[in-house]
Amino acid sequence: MARKPILAGNWKMHGSVADAKALASGLAANVGKRDDRGVILGPPFTALATTLEAVRGTNIVVAAQNMHFEEKGAFTGEISPTMLQDLGITHVILGHSERREVFGETDELINKKVGSALAHDLTAILCVGETLEQRDAGDTIKVIKGQVEAGLTGVTAAQASKIILAYEPVWAIGTGRVATPEQAQEVHAEIRACANGLGLPGDDIAILYGGSVKPDNVDGLMTCPDIDGALVGGASLKVEDFTRIVEFQE
Repeated sequence: MARKPILAGNWKMHGSVADAKALASGLAANVGKRDDRGVILGPPFTALATTLEAVRGTNIVVAAQNMHFEEKGAFTGEISPTMLQDLGITHVILGHSERREVFGETDELINKKVGSALAHDLTAILCVGETLEQRDAGDTIKVIKGQVEAGLTGVTAAQASKIILAYEPVWAIGTGRVATPEQAQEVHAEIRACANGLGLPGDDIAILYGGSVKPDNVDGLMTCPDIDGALVGGASLKVEDFTRIVEFQE
C-alpha cells in the first residue's frame, strides 16, 4: 500500500493565540476535508488548545513541538506526555535540530522521549539531520544513520505505525537554501534502509523532508519516491503558502 503523504507545519515560537486561531481556521477551511494526505499543525504550547478547537471536525491533527519523557515531577517549565494527552494532542515533534543544536538535547534524551511518546500512544515525529560542516566532511550518511539508530532504539515493529521520521538538513533550515530533490532522496532512501535494518517496517514509515520547504519547491521534492511529505517551518505560518504545500502537484 502506498504511503499517504503527510504535510506538517512547525510554527516554532511564533504567534499569539489569536494568530493561531486565524491560521488554523484558515487551513481548516482550505484543506481540512482532504483525506488523501495527512495535515499536521504544530503550534506553540500556549496555542495548542485553541488550535485543536479550530480544527475540530476536520481531518487535521495537532502536534506539540516537544515534551518531557516523565509523566510528572519537579521539572519546571516542562510539559509531560499525559498533559498532552489531557488536551487531546495525538502527535509530538521530537529531536528537532533546534532542540539538538540550541538546547543541547542528546540522542539518549531524544530516545527516552520517543519511548515515552509511544508508551502514551502519541505519534512521535522524530527529526534527524546533519550540519553543514558534517555534510562538507562527507559524514552525512554516518550522522543520519547514527541519529536514526539511536532515536529508534527499543522501538518495536508493532510500534512503527506511531513513528514518523523527518530529515532536516540543518544547513537548509531558515537559510533559504534547500537540498536538491536528488540530495534529499539519497538521504531518505538511506533512512528507510536503516529503519528496515533495525527490524522495523521501513517501507511503511513516512519520511518527511524539512529544510526551507516552500510552495515553489515542494512539487519537485514530492516527485522523489522516498520523500513522503514535508515538515515545514516559515511557510507554514501563512495560510496561502501552507495550503499550496498541502496541495502539492504530483
